[in-house]
Order: sequence, then C-alpha cells, then structure tokens
Amino acid sequence: MQVGEIEVEIVRKNIRNVHLAVLPPDGKVRVATPLLVDDDSVRRLVIGRLSWIHAQQAKFENQERQPLRQYVDGETHYFRGQRYRLEVREITTGSNRIELRGNAYLTMYVRPNSDVVARGRVLQTWYREQLKNQLPALAAKWEPRIGVQAQDWQVKLMKTKWGTCNIEARRIWLNLELAKVAPHLLEYVVVHELIHLLERTHNERFRGLLDQFMPNWRLHREALNGGELAAYESFDLG
Repeated sequence: MQVGEIEVEIVRKNIRNVHLAVLPPDGKVRVATPLLVDDDSVRRLVIGRLSWIHAQQAKFENQERQPLRQYVDGETHYFRGQRYRLEVREITTGSNRIELRGNAYLTMYVRPNSDVVARGRVLQTWYREQLKNQLPALAAKWEPRIGVQAQDWQVKLMKTKWGTCNIEARRIWLNLELAKVAPHLLEYVVVHELIHLLERTHNERFRGLLDQFMPNWRLHREALNGGELAAYESFDLG
C-alpha cells in the first residue's frame, strides 16, 4: 500500500490486534493486522501515525550503523552491555570456545582457516549459553513477586521482538541478542513477558502491572529500542 510517500507492507495473520512497526535500517513500514481488517482501516491507521512514523525513520537514519561482522582481531562485540575487543586465536587441539579476558577483551579460540560462518556460530553458541545461565536467577526473583510461573524458557534469534510469550503453554522465548545488553534491560524483558501470563495484551492493565513491579520500565524500553543494537535491527515486545 502507498500512503503518500510511504510504502506500507501489510501482513494479515491470525492475531487480535494491529501492530505498526518501522524497521531499520531503512525505515520500512510494516503493519500486521487481523485477517478481517480491510485496507481502508490500515490506511487510516498509518495516516493517523504519520508523525510517529517520520520520527522513527529519522532516528534510524541518524543512527550509526554497525558493520557486518567478520570476526577478526580488533572487532567490537558486546556482552551484558559492555563493549569488548575481539581477539582471534587459532588452535589445533581442544574445542572452539570463547573466553573473556578482563573487562576489555573477548577471545575466540577456533580452528585454523575457520571462515566467517564458523566463527559466528562459535560466538552465537557462547551467547546462548551465557543468556541461558542468567535466566534461572531472574525467574526465581520475579516469578514469586509477580505471582506467576513460566513452564519453559527458551532462547532463539528473532528479527522483530525482544521476547514473546505463549500464554497457553506458559512458554517464554527470549531473543538471543539480549545476551549483548545490560543485565537490567534483560531483567525488564523477563518481567514484561512474565506479566503477559497475567494480561495478554499491552492494555492499560498491563501497563499498570509494569508500573507496579518495575516503575522505571519506560526508561528500560527506551534504552533497548534506542540503543546501539537497535541501529541495525528493530525489536518490539510481544
């Protein structure tokens, strides 16, 4: 759909609410709608949110882009909100692995002649392990406070969400990219998804529960969606 100078991608699926997103790096506009929502309704929604759309597109345009990763010496990577410089060391024995050296260096041990894909897989595996290691303590802290219990926690790489909650299965999925952010931002996403076990939608009751359990949640949300990681991928909470 074309709305003025804005091209809008419409995705119809079996959902209850309409979701409007502006996606980096180029400010692409996507609207996900329930199956029965017609084009005129989508057009009115977009027109009503034009100022917000333009503001988001301007923000993405002004953000510094991170280069594609090559996993070579000197490259910058993030872990728990801290910047690390990558060191690549070739090994002929032992397993591929990642080690932190002090507060400045992330050392990757890999086989000689390993390519970008192989090195990326080593780092992703390490990120997954590190993120999963943080979850039991966060669940133990927040499930009793909120009065809910998730039956399962999983991690996967997602393009458009920091987290999502399957309410019927009581299963929470967290984005692998959360291994890179500061611990208090991961904690916010955990609280957000646990509250979905009490309230499915992002309505007034949901926001009130967030206010009750984490009064600074809006600052955390802004930090997640406006931080350096958001310069090359867009996320919204499900």
